[in-house]
Amino acid sequence: MTTEFDRITEILREELVPAMGCTEPIAVAYAAAIASETLNRLPTRVEVFVSGNILKNVKSVIVPNTGGLRGIAAAVASGIIAGGSEDKLELLAKLDEGGRKRIREFLEKTPIAVNKSVSDCVFDIGVRVFDGGDSAYVRIALQHTNVVEIRRNEEILFQKNFAESAETRKSVLDIAGALKYAEEAPLEILEPLVGRQIDYNRKIAEEGLKDDYGARVGKTLIEAYGDSVHNRAKALAAAGSDARMNGCGLPVVIVSGSGNQGMTTSLPVVVYADHLGAPREKLLRAVTLSDLVTIRLKAGIGRLSAYCGAVSAGVGAGAGVCYLHGGNYEKIAHTIMNALAIASGIVCDGAKSSCAAKIASAVEAGLLGFEMEQRGNRFHGGDGILESDVEKTIDNVGELARIGMRGTDEEIISLMIKSLN
Repeated sequence: MTTEFDRITEILREELVPAMGCTEPIAVAYAAAIASETLNRLPTRVEVFVSGNILKNVKSVIVPNTGGLRGIAAAVASGIIAGGSEDKLELLAKLDEGGRKRIREFLEKTPIAVNKSVSDCVFDIGVRVFDGGDSAYVRIALQHTNVVEIRRNEEILFQKNFAESAETRKSVLDIAGALKYAEEAPLEILEPLVGRQIDYNRKIAEEGLKDDYGARVGKTLIEAYGDSVHNRAKALAAAGSDARMNGCGLPVVIVSGSGNQGMTTSLPVVVYADHLGAPREKLLRAVTLSDLVTIRLKAGIGRLSAYCGAVSAGVGAGAGVCYLHGGNYEKIAHTIMNALAIASGIVCDGAKSSCAAKIASAVEAGLLGFEMEQRGNRFHGGDGILESDVEKTIDNVGELARIGMRGTDEEIISLMIKSLN
């Protein structure tokens, strides 16, 4: 019989996976790689169908290891040339200069038609490839590696029902259960999952602080505001996004399908653990709590929406920092509520350089929520969308993001499509 402990462990195994670059273009590349492999030769024509949220998150971000290429067509071409779909969200890691040259040649000679999906699914990618009289089709829905259909010509090779989102079972998480798991999970489970997250994400963030990526948000924070632990926590997370959004080839470990969220939920906790001299075990448990709080918040929102996912991760980071300082359930719950009262409502207008600045703002909200709680200062139920109970407050935020901001999402996508014409 599967226990609650086993279910949470399985959620972490599903969530904390390595990915290279922004996950939406990589998901498009992954679908294209499978389609080309199914066709079993290089296609001479491609049709792509993506939901508005995929278009939003692929439009402006650099596809990693491509020499600075951006957009849906670049993601498709990179996946077809790279192949190796078994590598999933790391499939572009093996591209070399020869591969980058073949991508550019493929883009020059191969028509790639990009269309908006007619599906109601907010996360929807379909890639159809052609050569001669043959074709192959792959569809990914709901999550970045969730392949739901593969066809060769008209023959269905693989198909599964995806009507129920995997987020549904993640919504059974609660903050008390997350804290209990973080405190009691064996280190032999946490180290391979959370330990890898800490090590990968710290490495790309340090790269972001070393070199000039994008708008240099992380470096600007250090140059402008100094080296306090509070500022370093924001700067390291932002620097990771600077690098990731602007073509750095290092992998990150994602949370809720997002590398930015994977970095935001972990790196501020890493900085505070270093500052406090916390042992590795304490750091692992604090980041685990941060991850689970982020997953709980995102479960009610969904993978993609008009609500910036970094906010959820910044709240998770605040909870993790509170735990490092000895916070119990009550203090952690109030840190979460304080942070949600401050920052809920930052809009997501796609993946790009400014994500790093939004991450800094989200981390600021999480840390201010913690600092308020440390001093006995709290926002209370009845203040705006806050309830007296942390779980009800989280549910309210989920409804706000998933339902209330639906029109905002449509308008953002409409504006972005207009800018393409």
